[in-house]
Amino acid sequence: MKTIPKTIFALSALIALTACTNETVEEPFLRPVRSMVIESGVSEASHDFSGTAKTDRVIDLSFRSGGVITVFDIKLGQRVNKGDLLAELDNVSARLAYEQARSSLNSAKSTYDTQKSSLERVRDLYEKGGASLSDYEAAKNGYRTAQASFRSAQRSVDIQQEQIRYGKIIAPEDGVIASLNNDINENVSAGQTIAVLNAGSEMEIEVGLPESIINLVELDSAVAIRFSALNGIAFPGKVKEISPSLNQQTATYPVRVSIESPDQRIRAGMAAKVRFELKQNETGTIFVPASSVGEDGNGNYVFVIDSTKDKGSVVAKRKVKIGGLVGDNFSITEGLSTSDRIITAGVHSVIDGQAVLVTE
Repeated sequence: MKTIPKTIFALSALIALTACTNETVEEPFLRPVRSMVIESGVSEASHDFSGTAKTDRVIDLSFRSGGVITVFDIKLGQRVNKGDLLAELDNVSARLAYEQARSSLNSAKSTYDTQKSSLERVRDLYEKGGASLSDYEAAKNGYRTAQASFRSAQRSVDIQQEQIRYGKIIAPEDGVIASLNNDINENVSAGQTIAVLNAGSEMEIEVGLPESIINLVELDSAVAIRFSALNGIAFPGKVKEISPSLNQQTATYPVRVSIESPDQRIRAGMAAKVRFELKQNETGTIFVPASSVGEDGNGNYVFVIDSTKDKGSVVAKRKVKIGGLVGDNFSITEGLSTSDRIITAGVHSVIDGQAVLVTE
């Protein structure tokens, strides 16, 4: 009877040993990741930038003197012709100064005529021996003084006439009133914009481009322009002007784009998206999706996929320097080169040295 426990123990050990030998070793889980290869040679990248439609000539209308607006013959969207009187100030002080200048001119003219007649009379007497040389010299001096005063009074009248004209706004060109900032009976100062006149015949868009891609844009290069108000219809355009200096307020370079096939439905002030097809070569800037770039305490990084390892595809964390965000892409100035394969999404779901399953 004592041999029975020993038999049961041996049988249990055999069963356990058999179970261990039949266990299957599970394969390690490989996280699937999406990736892209940074290609060499010339490539193209599309980048959209926002802008606003406007005519190629925009004129700020303002008075050259201050006062209260007494005439305001303009409305929003009104078409005006060159030479039309658009607005006028009360100009009381300017008119008073003009009247004073006219009075001074009349007085100076009377004095001038008197001195001129006196000079002619004294000259005749001097030539006939009836007047002394000192009398003749005094008459000439009086005439010169009166002449100078008369010319000065004439200039003063002209200046005061200009001051009156400064209180009027005359349409400098044909165009359409795009905006109004004031109204009748309002007090305005010299140089204050009261309205904006769209005087050009062509429509254009102005956008701001960052320094990372401004050198990839060329004059006369083709662009596509879309307006949300027009159901996103694409209009062809071209780069008309590239600013050589940075706009300090927006930290971008202004670029003017003309619309090649104008449409009457396009109105000044409409929001637009301008798409640039930017070419870059292997020595140029590298662009990667913003989703592929992470950031930690040491700066920005990407995960590069190394497929040469014996155990398959392994990710390696690599530090990079970014030049700026362009559309949905970062420009990379240091850390990557052509032919590198990087993870394009899920950079926060993997760690350095992790084996992954690459899906294109």
